[in-house]
Amino acid sequence: MDLQDYLTGKQAEHLDELLAFLRIPSVSTDPDKKAEVRRAGEFVQGKLADLGFDAKLHETEGHPVVFAERHVSSGVPTLLIYGHYDVQPPEPLDLWTSPPFEPVVKDGLIVARGASDDKGQVYAHVKGAEVALHTRPDLPLNLKFLIEGEEEIGSPNLGPFIEAHLNMLAADTVLISDNTMLVPDTPTVTYGLKGLVYIEVTLRTADMDLHSGAFGGGVLNPINVLAKMIASLHDNEGRVAVPGFYDDVLDISEDERAAFKKAPFGETHFKREIGASAAPGEAGYSLLERLWARPTLDVNGIKGGFQGKGAKTVIPAEASAKISCRLVANQNPADIHDKLLTYLKQLAPEGAELSFQSFGQAKAALAPLASAAVQTTAAALKRVYNKDVVFARTGGTIPVVSTFQERLGAEVVLVGFGLENDRVHSPNEKFDLVNYYRGIEVSAALLDAFAER
Repeated sequence: MDLQDYLTGKQAEHLDELLAFLRIPSVSTDPDKKAEVRRAGEFVQGKLADLGFDAKLHETEGHPVVFAERHVSSGVPTLLIYGHYDVQPPEPLDLWTSPPFEPVVKDGLIVARGASDDKGQVYAHVKGAEVALHTRPDLPLNLKFLIEGEEEIGSPNLGPFIEAHLNMLAADTVLISDNTMLVPDTPTVTYGLKGLVYIEVTLRTADMDLHSGAFGGGVLNPINVLAKMIASLHDNEGRVAVPGFYDDVLDISEDERAAFKKAPFGETHFKREIGASAAPGEAGYSLLERLWARPTLDVNGIKGGFQGKGAKTVIPAEASAKISCRLVANQNPADIHDKLLTYLKQLAPEGAELSFQSFGQAKAALAPLASAAVQTTAAALKRVYNKDVVFARTGGTIPVVSTFQERLGAEVVLVGFGLENDRVHSPNEKFDLVNYYRGIEVSAALLDAFAER
């Protein structure tokens, strides 16, 4: 049977299976959903076993990991596909147009929690394997799947699992689809991800909240102090002012700059899409260069004092801020973490007691544009879409990517089937039907391409 005829004939079945997957409320952060998270893992395991894979559910200290393998021989390439079957909490429920775990297909869109992040994209690869092995049963490729259930809570048990199963997971290339195309109907190869340092700093100046009339002018106001400290985290040129922050930054190559200029990206459209009137940032770099390839520091939340309705005249005892740094290649998260804390301590005045909490660190990941994995992927995408591929970095972070590079010694490439406006982590998350079906076709094409490397 012709490939396109097979794909068309299977569309209804492929959609029904995805909808069944989406009905499982696999919210990994909710202890009450533990059984449902496991059920989602069992769903993936069962579907891969049906395709002839040696598929098992591996226990961890938290939610289980699905590992499946089709081994041909030691003399052919090995591809590992990574993804996750857990999802974000659906709240606030009142903002959904339909129940989050009762998927709706309307106007060419699948609306459900997990539709794009990451069930739809993962399942496109499961069905892509089905298509590839149907059209070419003797495909000379060792194929492995590693699908976890804790990505949305930081993958706390994935690192130990990888360390304990390095031989089992060994691969030449790791393929991930947990990201997006740059714009619709545009084949995109993502070759770079930013790293992360995320902390909360709390500043305390008294044992209790104080009356602003009786004590104003005589004590430190922690909100005022914290605001001044935050203002000192950047200079007037938009650069991060933390000493040593840029010491190890790998600058943008000329080849990358040329590739960036070819990307279908415009500042006017960018601002319109998010409802912003300005797009400031580090001087000397274009907006796209800042978004993709320059490190950043942002305050993600701030609290302190009276937050209720009306007035309450107090000087609060403490104030706090959550701060994240997105890092680029060569920056060491532990080093940046220490430099940030040291600088904040220097900024704090006498009488201000600081405490810190860390919410995680992750290394940036970068694959050379000329790498075999990137070029093989680009060639396969071009054949399916019949148009030139866009090479992109992203400001997002997938911590396991650097682990795959360092511990497995594998090339890592990301091919997103989703879109930036898929409302991931938000109410009414959606996945375009055309992108699901195209994702299956792309997945099959990628398996064929990596088999011929």
